[in-house]
Amino acid sequence: MKLASLQQGRDGILVVVSRDLTRAIKVPAIAPSLQAALDDWANLRAPLDAVYQRLNDGLEADAFAFDQSVCHSPLPRAFHWADGSAYVNHVELVRKARGAEMPESFWHDPLMYQGGSDAFIPPHSPIRMADEAWGIDLEAELAVITDDVPMGVNSADAASHIKLLMLVNDVSLRNLIPGELAKGFGFYQSKPSSSFSPVAITPDELGDSWKDGKVQRPLVSHINGQLFGQPDAGTDMTFNFPTLVAHAAKSRPLGSGTIIGSGTVSNYDRSAGSSCLAEKRMLEIIEQGEAKTPFLKFGDRVRIEMFDAAGHSLFGAIDQAVERYEP
Repeated sequence: MKLASLQQGRDGILVVVSRDLTRAIKVPAIAPSLQAALDDWANLRAPLDAVYQRLNDGLEADAFAFDQSVCHSPLPRAFHWADGSAYVNHVELVRKARGAEMPESFWHDPLMYQGGSDAFIPPHSPIRMADEAWGIDLEAELAVITDDVPMGVNSADAASHIKLLMLVNDVSLRNLIPGELAKGFGFYQSKPSSSFSPVAITPDELGDSWKDGKVQRPLVSHINGQLFGQPDAGTDMTFNFPTLVAHAAKSRPLGSGTIIGSGTVSNYDRSAGSSCLAEKRMLEIIEQGEAKTPFLKFGDRVRIEMFDAAGHSLFGAIDQAVERYEP
C-alpha cells in the first residue's frame, strides 16, 4: 500500500496512492490524516488496503491524478523523529579524515539523535537557509514509521512494529556541527527541518527487496541534474531497522507515528558515489589532502529517489531547490 498527505492543514489530508503513483483518492471515512490512521492501524489497515486494491484496479470513481508537488511529507509533523547512523563505514570514514580513532563500541551500539519533528519540509518545497556559510548538505536516507512500540522491545519483536517506509533528506549544516558537538550536548542548530518522500509505503510493496529488516535497493541522489550517488541501501548497513527501533525504545515507549531514520546511506565500494557532500569531501581529504567539493549553494537543486528493479519510482521523489531564507 502507498499513502501520502496533501498540503492541507497542519497534519495534511490522507490519500491512498496507486502503485504506479498516477492516481490517488481521499479516504475521510477511514482516517483524515496519516497520524490518525497510525493511531488505529490494527483496525484501519484492512479498509485502507481495500481502497488501495480498488484504486489499482481502476474501480475508484472519485480518484484523481496524483501530483507529488502538492504533497507534504507523509507525516507533516510527528510526535517523535530519531535518526540513527546505521552505516558505520560512513562514521569510520568521517573520523578517519580528521585523524580520530573510532570507538569499537560503534560497531555494536548504534548512534542516534532525536531531531526536530514539529515542522518537516514538504518534499517539493525549497530548503531555505539564512547563510551558505553554514555548510548546507543533503543526507539521503531511508526511514521507517512505527505503531506503538513498548519500552524494552527486542529487535525480533520490533520488526512487527514497522508499518511504513519513506525516503529522507536529513538536511545538515556541517559548519555548525563542530561547535555544537564540542559542547558535549549533541545536535540542535546544525540539524534543521528534514524532508521525506511524497509517498510512504508498506514493506510488502518492496517484495524481495525488503529482507532482513533492510531495503535492498540503490538510493539515487542527483545535484543540479548530475548523478551524485546511488549506493545500495541494503549493503553495509551494520544495524537493520528492527535493531534501530529496539535501540530507540530501550528506555522509553515509542508512540504511533514515530519515525526512525537509517542515517546516511553509504557503501564501502565508493564507485556507487555518496549520499552526502560531507562524505565526498572526506574522501577528497584522504586521497588529495583537501576537500574540493563545495557544500550546497543558493540555487542548487537536490533530488533523491529510489526505483524498483523495473525502473519504477517507489516513493516518488524528494526534489528541492536551496534558497536564501528571508525573515
